[in-house]
Amino acid sequence: MLQRNKEEIGCSKLPLPFSPDSANGMLNGQKEGLLSHDPKPWLYVSIIVAWVASLIWFQPRLLQLLDASYNWGSWLALLSFILFIDFAWLYGFYNIGVVVFALIHKYFGAKPEKTYTRATLLEYPAVALLYTTYNDFLEESVRSCVNQDYPNYKVYILDDSTDPDYMEKVDNFAARFPERVVVVRRPDRVAFKAGNMNHGLANFATEEPYFAIADADEILPPDFLSKLVPVMEADPKCGFVQANHRANPNTKSRLAKSLGIGIDIHWKWYQPLRNNFGFVMFLGHGALLRRKVWEEIGGFPDIVSEDLGFAIEARELGYRGRFVEDVVCYEDFPDTVRAFRIRHMKWTRGTSEFLKKKMKWLLQAKNITWTEKADILFPTLNLPLTLVYFFFMVNANLLLPWFFGQKQDLTLTLGGHEIVYPIMVLHEQFESIYTLDFFLITMLTFFAPVLCFILAMAKTPLKLFRFLTHSTALYAALGPLSSIGVIAYMISGKAIFLVTGDVKQRDHATGLVASGFLPDRLPFGKKLKEEWEKFITRSHPDTLPVQFFEILTGLVFAVACVYMFQISFFGLCLAFLLLPLMHYLGWDHRFIRVMVWVPFALILLGVGLAGLSLMGMQAVFFGYGFHF
Repeated sequence: MLQRNKEEIGCSKLPLPFSPDSANGMLNGQKEGLLSHDPKPWLYVSIIVAWVASLIWFQPRLLQLLDASYNWGSWLALLSFILFIDFAWLYGFYNIGVVVFALIHKYFGAKPEKTYTRATLLEYPAVALLYTTYNDFLEESVRSCVNQDYPNYKVYILDDSTDPDYMEKVDNFAARFPERVVVVRRPDRVAFKAGNMNHGLANFATEEPYFAIADADEILPPDFLSKLVPVMEADPKCGFVQANHRANPNTKSRLAKSLGIGIDIHWKWYQPLRNNFGFVMFLGHGALLRRKVWEEIGGFPDIVSEDLGFAIEARELGYRGRFVEDVVCYEDFPDTVRAFRIRHMKWTRGTSEFLKKKMKWLLQAKNITWTEKADILFPTLNLPLTLVYFFFMVNANLLLPWFFGQKQDLTLTLGGHEIVYPIMVLHEQFESIYTLDFFLITMLTFFAPVLCFILAMAKTPLKLFRFLTHSTALYAALGPLSSIGVIAYMISGKAIFLVTGDVKQRDHATGLVASGFLPDRLPFGKKLKEEWEKFITRSHPDTLPVQFFEILTGLVFAVACVYMFQISFFGLCLAFLLLPLMHYLGWDHRFIRVMVWVPFALILLGVGLAGLSLMGMQAVFFGYGFHF
């Protein structure tokens, strides 16, 4: 078990709890709005101003490209190319803006929650600590729940497990703490995690005014409740308090050790500033929530992204969350590439479901400011918009060369020998964007998603290079997987809660029968129909159609890259091919450990050569992002 030493500090005694109208509350600054005030709009004002300025500067030259069109197909291809670049710049300025305002918040922003995490309560309201599990029970995690130094709480293990071995582990653990732990099971898995929590809160944890949520792999610090409860008590309009998270430093997985630091850095840069400049999100675990809010909403919404759904409905009711940076929980990074891909598919389809069911409601919400709406939509749209990026790849690497390509010989001189390499270049009209300023804004957009990692690890360049290399092989390769998840959701309209930590999943076997190579007893037509329905409703990364689509995408674009001499994009295509291979071979395989270095190396080589575009060499714009 992870050991944490509680920091010895001078604690001021605050007369809590209090009523909103009490004299003590007013004298001590404990009043409605202290932590739940509206955010300042300056982050998104800055982003929009910078983006509009870039459009004013660059758009005339981009629109000149339309003069090269000669039919409606070529005109649409060029227009799509221009619009995507405009949109990519917007996301580039978003990522830069977040980093800049994260620094502003760090050094100049108000942080009243820090005062309350140091407060000593005179009374201790009851707390229900909900530990959710589905065939992924970890004793180390739930032990952190029962070892809280807060005096008035009870742990409810909400066990949705179907595996008898895990159910037995849960029961054995609960038997050791009969006065502290209650095991809750239900007859079905309706509404997945949201339904599990709603069932527990409606039928078992019914009296506590607050409840906390811990995921199956989460490790809470001993002072988790004792620090967060005073924050909730300080403002009756604080609907929830979200704790900070870091990757579990005791992980044994080589994959988690390589990429877990990304969790630490991403939370550090993208979450604290939301207290002052954005929408504070409930991130599904490691949080303390007010039961009154849950009751007013009517329970967690029946969607895969129940956390975000809860947060926006709470905000519309006049409550706001608060992010507490000083309370740090540990969470596991997926220990295998397969688990990583399953988690990503769950996020992709869950986010698509959220946007379909809640986006219109969100835009029409009266109590959620436009700053908060923007702060919800920018990161939320990021995953589904991967499909747009996929169409851009098709357009930039297949359609534009088809409409505007011209054959040209590239001559390389090596050791006095000339090598003539025939390539395809674009129409001379594209020379209007081969300029220094266009190259710089392209590089800005390209590196903006990883700017926080570059700043965080600038003093350890080798560590930075290793992280970016490994991240590229994993995160940058997710485009085809995300795209197929979005398309499958658009067809089926269903999002399934795929459990990352369930290592014994049987819903999607990876054997030859499940893949279709060996026959089973079902008639071919019925089997084909069932496999199609399974693929469309879940698009599980274990299934052969998903992996086939990834490999086909990588091969088709790789051929185009060779013909267009696009070195950077060829590196990305290699990552597309490696990802489904890593699904089976694993991160630790000797071949994989060598090959994961190649995509990022090729991307950097291509970026360097793209600089030569100033001297006539062409480089098609593209970008990639990171999702945590």
